[in-house]
Amino acid sequence: MQFDDTLTTQVKALATQCGFARVGIAPVVPVASAEPIEHGEHMEKFRQWLANGFHAGMAFMADNVDKRLHPDKLVEGASCVICLAISYMRNDDEPYESPGAAYIARYARGRDYHKLLKKRAVKLCDRIREIFPGFVGRCFVDTAPLPERTLAVQSGLGWIGRNGMLIVPGLGNHVHLAEIVCNLPLQPDTAKPRPDGCGDCTACIAACPTGAILPDKTIDCNRCISYHTIENRGEIPREVQDKIGNRVFGCDACQSICPHTRNAPPGDEQLTAAPENSALPLTIEQIRNWTYDDWDLTTRGSALRRATHEMFIRNGRSTTGK
Repeated sequence: MQFDDTLTTQVKALATQCGFARVGIAPVVPVASAEPIEHGEHMEKFRQWLANGFHAGMAFMADNVDKRLHPDKLVEGASCVICLAISYMRNDDEPYESPGAAYIARYARGRDYHKLLKKRAVKLCDRIREIFPGFVGRCFVDTAPLPERTLAVQSGLGWIGRNGMLIVPGLGNHVHLAEIVCNLPLQPDTAKPRPDGCGDCTACIAACPTGAILPDKTIDCNRCISYHTIENRGEIPREVQDKIGNRVFGCDACQSICPHTRNAPPGDEQLTAAPENSALPLTIEQIRNWTYDDWDLTTRGSALRRATHEMFIRNGRSTTGK
């Protein structure tokens, strides 16, 4: 394919205008065969992760593995993936660490990122169509079997840290990702991959309360507090409850300790703004006594809605907080 450098520059400028902090272009070749070779190794690790049962109860992770390897199957005639990133960094932990407080992961204290990023990505597609009428593409924000972090690495946005999170230079690892799989003749950014900036640092491994981060950058969700408080629909194992502290939705321990995150600037203002009905911060006692209506009102417009009312009650009762 003949790449269009001018169009590539235009699209990246439009992405910035639409509110994305970072943009990179990944090829739409089969992920497992992409260069440099370590990107293909990400997918081999993914297969092994599934084989080891590290995805715990998230059976959906094993669905459509072939599509994860071939993003071009999501859009007919696709030639590239526009990878987009936005920061949700915030420094308002103090109220969540006071006695009796219910800890909520940083990403869920603001507006639902799925809706906000999707709206901006759709706007970007509309702007692209104005300069390239033949544009065909689809936007994704956690809504398709896309290996978004691997694609982000291929596009030069950052590297995957020991905690399994994408680390973006200048933003850290408190970032949300979106992708546009499309037919544009854009120049991929694979010629300038980011080096692994973790070095010998193992701070995230040491910070994990339950030892869920394995030395080879593998996450065992069976031990992960975030998995158990957000995705697990069953009982939380006793060994996890013993380490859960005051966490009722997610756990930022491995992200907050990262040196690349500690000095990161504040995140996107719209993304970090409180939803209209936000009652945060909450106490553990409030969570334990939540009615369905309490849950319904407080979680509207928020990623908190990922956990059901029953799960929040369970989480509150599983904490070791007072």
